[in-house]
Amino acid sequence: MARDFDGTYQPSAKARKQQEKDQRRMEYRRAIESYCDQRQLLRDLADYPELQALTVWQASAATFPKSAQPVR
Repeated sequence: MARDFDGTYQPSAKARKQQEKDQRRMEYRRAIESYCDQRQLLRDLADYPELQALTVWQASAATFPKSAQPVR
């Protein structure tokens, strides 16, 4: 571990490259998981044709009715 005179940690070039590689790997993994989740949701919705026209905004409004502003 390399340290500056003020005590802050400065990773070596090798450690920094490994950390960047790990970050890219995790971003890739999250993207794959998100894609798989979306495909699973679409498969589940295929069983209910009346829900296929439902948009994200309609679903969130139905889930969170308190988010709408009251009419004055």
